[in-house]
Amino acid sequence: MRDFVWADELTGDRTEDVRALLLAARDTDGRPDVEPGGALPGEFTGPRHLLCLVGDGPSRVLAGYAHLDTDAFGRQVVELIVHPAHRRHGHGAAMLDEVVREASGPLRVWAHGDHPAAVRLAERFGLSRARELLVMGASSAEQEWPEPTLPEGVRLRTFVPGRDEQAVIDVNARAFDWHPEQSAFDVAALEQAERESWFDADGFFLAENAEGRVLGFHWTKVHPANPRRFDGVPVGEVYVVGVDPDAQGGGLGKALTLAGLRHLRDRGLDRIILYVEGDNAPAVAVYRKLGFTTVETDVQYAKGA
Repeated sequence: MRDFVWADELTGDRTEDVRALLLAARDTDGRPDVEPGGALPGEFTGPRHLLCLVGDGPSRVLAGYAHLDTDAFGRQVVELIVHPAHRRHGHGAAMLDEVVREASGPLRVWAHGDHPAAVRLAERFGLSRARELLVMGASSAEQEWPEPTLPEGVRLRTFVPGRDEQAVIDVNARAFDWHPEQSAFDVAALEQAERESWFDADGFFLAENAEGRVLGFHWTKVHPANPRRFDGVPVGEVYVVGVDPDAQGGGLGKALTLAGLRHLRDRGLDRIILYVEGDNAPAVAVYRKLGFTTVETDVQYAKGA
C-alpha cells in the first residue's frame, strides 16, 4: 500500500525519517550533502514536503521524499528521492505524478548526475531538458596556478563576520540577478551559513578598491571525504565567485578564482570542484584554461516555461 502525505513543515520524527532517507541515498549515490545531525541541507528547507509511505499500520516506512519549492523566477522546483531499498517499484513515477498534479504553473525537476532512469522518467512525463549544471573538477597537484594579478588599486582580504555580510550580498545581488537560486541569497542566509561547521572565513576572499568598496568575492568550501564521489577524498570547492558588473572585464574574476584555488591547494586539497551553468560558455572556457574538466552533469527537466 502506498500513501502520500503533504506537509508545509517537517517536525520531530518526520525530520529524522527524511534525514535517514537522505543519508541512505548519500551512501548509495553520493548525493545529497547531508550530515547525521543539524539542519537539513538548504535545498530541503521551506515548504512543501511530500512523503511517500508504504506498508500498513506500524510497519509503514518512508519510501520516498520530495521537496517542492519556488525559485526566484516563480518556477516551482522539485527535488525527488526514492530510498535505495525501495527503488524499482514505481514509487518515483508515482511521486512525480503526484507532484505534477499538485504543482501550479511551470515546474522544474532536478536529475542529479543525469541518470538514465531519470531520462526515461522525464520522457514518460513529457518533460524537456531545460538546464544543465556542470560539475567540473581539477587536480591541484597537476596545475600551476600562478599568483593572482589584481587590477590597479584593488586589494584582497578575507571576510570579516559581522561586518561584511551586506557588502557581499550587495555584490551577489548585482552579479547574479539572472540566477534562479543564487539571486535569492540574502544576509540571513549568509549568516546561517556562517554557523555551519564547514564555514571558514579564511577561505572567503574579498576584493575591494582604495575606498574600501567590495567589488567581488570568492567563497571557497571544503567537503569531507565522500566514499561515493570524487575518489573518496576531501574536496575543495570554488563555491561562489561573484564580481560586481561595474568591475567586470578587467581580470578581477580570474584573480579571485586563483586566490581561492591557491588557498585550497595550500590546505592540502588535491581535488577541487566547481559548479557552472552549462550554457555559460565564457565561464566554462575560463575554467577549462585553469585545468578543469566536466566530471558530472546535473539536469533540470521542465514542464511549462
